[in-house]
Amino acid sequence: MELIKKLTGKNPQEYESATKLLVNNADIELFKMLVQQDDFLFDFIKTNVARHIQQACNENNYKNLYKFLTIYSPTYDLTFAEIFHRYGDENTTNYMQEMFYNGSNAEKAYATKYFLLYQNSENLIEKLREYAKSDFEPLAINSIEILAKLNDNVSKNEAIEKLHSADEFEQYEAIKFLVMYDAKDCINEIIATMKKSSFAENIASEIPYLISPNELLNSDYENGLLVMCNIISAIPEIISPSAVCDYELYSVFENILSKPLESSSAVVLRLAKEKFEELTSNEEYLYDSDKNTKDEIASISELLSNLNNKKLNSYLYDELYEESDFVFFALDFVDEIEELEALLESDNQTLVLKVLTRLKDKGALAEIHKTKALKHLKAEELKNVALAL
Repeated sequence: MELIKKLTGKNPQEYESATKLLVNNADIELFKMLVQQDDFLFDFIKTNVARHIQQACNENNYKNLYKFLTIYSPTYDLTFAEIFHRYGDENTTNYMQEMFYNGSNAEKAYATKYFLLYQNSENLIEKLREYAKSDFEPLAINSIEILAKLNDNVSKNEAIEKLHSADEFEQYEAIKFLVMYDAKDCINEIIATMKKSSFAENIASEIPYLISPNELLNSDYENGLLVMCNIISAIPEIISPSAVCDYELYSVFENILSKPLESSSAVVLRLAKEKFEELTSNEEYLYDSDKNTKDEIASISELLSNLNNKKLNSYLYDELYEESDFVFFALDFVDEIEELEALLESDNQTLVLKVLTRLKDKGALAEIHKTKALKHLKAEELKNVALAL
């Protein structure tokens, strides 16, 4: 580990000598240890290490990096590709093509990144479409990146078609493809799929990588608010707390607070206020989080702390109807039994079950509620759940 400390350290004499050792000796064990540190190093440190590797390479030693291609790291794939392009020749391209077709998943992922920088990769398109569905995520991501560069409408249209699949897992995989493809023109279709999916929170977690929450709010306020509801609900179980920094949520809430309060924005703010109070009051949620994440969550909690719960709640009743996209979120903060009882007449079976659960949580569930609900519950499994409440 001493060499790792030198490789990732600040002392030029130490990191230069350690990097030369790594490259000139093709020290695969040292590279393996370096890659194992990926999750524990700050991005700027990994960027520095990648730059130092690039500086240590030349036309006489760059082929030593071939030995590292069995150990994949997204930190170094583009660096290696740039080095091979800088010092390589036709033989290098032939080698990378061999890795692309016949290498391990790691070697294929590195080779795919190499061909991202290559001018003539159209002949690889059939294989790229296949690799885009790989279970090895780096290979899939790198393949989709080239398909997007090539404007491959075949793979894009296939993903769009899968948004209408009866298989929700297939829908979710298609959305991940379109996000990696940077298909911004598909955002409306993605959100429409999210609204109907039981994977809504997972889908919402992908959307900020296609369009920032603020950009979405500014272009489509209501749908932007709905995406925010799902994102807030998904923290920390589905979405890591660090997403508050990645998604720039502090500025998102500033954006919402700068606009007149409406029923839909009140739902978001009420949900967020409770969630961030919970995150800051329970150390267990942020135990593994870095200082930046903890500070950002504390700042958001402070920003929302002065919001008046009663005022926010007074707006929520405007969302208590079956067709509202926000009704499931608003229900968590509704206290009036009569308002809840009215929703038992809904044709949305999931909504009816949610209302029953809410009534039970409030200690107000009666047999008459179950009787009314059972008239609208068609699925046997939902009936059984209702009867067991």
